[in-house]
Amino acid sequence: MSDTITSEQLACYRKNGYLLVEDLIPAEETRRLRERVREYTHGGRPADALTIQIEPRVQRGEMTVEHPGDGIRKIDGLVQADDLFCRLCLHETMLAVIEAILGPDIKLFRNSLMLKPPSVGSQKGWHQDSPYWPIEPMELCSCWLPLDDATPENGCMVVAPGQHTLGPLPHIHVTDDYVIPPESLPDAETTAVPMRAGSGLFFHSLLPHYTAPNLSAHWRRAMVLSYMSARSRYTGEGDGPEFFPVKGRTYPGCVR
Repeated sequence: MSDTITSEQLACYRKNGYLLVEDLIPAEETRRLRERVREYTHGGRPADALTIQIEPRVQRGEMTVEHPGDGIRKIDGLVQADDLFCRLCLHETMLAVIEAILGPDIKLFRNSLMLKPPSVGSQKGWHQDSPYWPIEPMELCSCWLPLDDATPENGCMVVAPGQHTLGPLPHIHVTDDYVIPPESLPDAETTAVPMRAGSGLFFHSLLPHYTAPNLSAHWRRAMVLSYMSARSRYTGEGDGPEFFPVKGRTYPGCVR
C-alpha cells in the first residue's frame, strides 16, 4: 500500500463506494489549473481541440449571461489538449490511489471539466456513471477534483454511501438529463461531501451521486478523471476508441 492511501482507507472505499483525500494536489497547482480554465472560458485561449457544452437553459435562450463563458456547463478533452491537465491526469499522488483501487494497468476512460457558474449552473440529477458507459466490468473509478471550494450552496457532490453494491439501477431520459427515476432511488441516507479546492473524491462508477444547482455567488469548477483497469472490455459498437494510456500494459481483447 502506498503512503497516499492506507489499507483502512481502501477498505472504506470498498465499503462505501467513495473515498475523500483532502489536499490531494498542492494549492499552487490548483491555482494554475483554475487560471487555465479561466483562460479558456473568459480569456480567449484557443479551444478548437476541446468539446464544449453550454448550459441548456442558456442554449435555449431561457437565460442570458453577461459573458459567454458564464454559460459553459462542461468541457471535454483537456487531458489530450492541455499540458497542465495532462500532468494532472498523471499526477503521482492521484495515480497512487487509483492503482491501489484498480491495479497497476490503467487507462483513462474520460476527462471532463464540470462547471457551475454562479446562479447559472443547474443540478445534475441522481445517477450512476456506469450505465452511461459501454465498459465492463462496471468497476471504473473517478476522481472528482474541485478547483474551487465545493459547498452545499454551490453544488458539491452528494453520494449514497454503500449503494454501489446494488449494481446498475434503471435510468430514464428526462429534460436535459439521464437519471435514476425516483421510484428506483435507493432507500438510504445520503451524504453531502464539501471539499476544499485541490482535494480528491474517488468514487466507484456504480455509486449513486448528485450535485445541486449553484445558488451561490461563487464558481464551482471541478475536474473529473475517470480511470479503468486495462483489463476492462469495451461493449459498444466496433472495437471502440483508443483510450488514453496512463500506466502499465494493454491486453489483447480488452480496451485498446
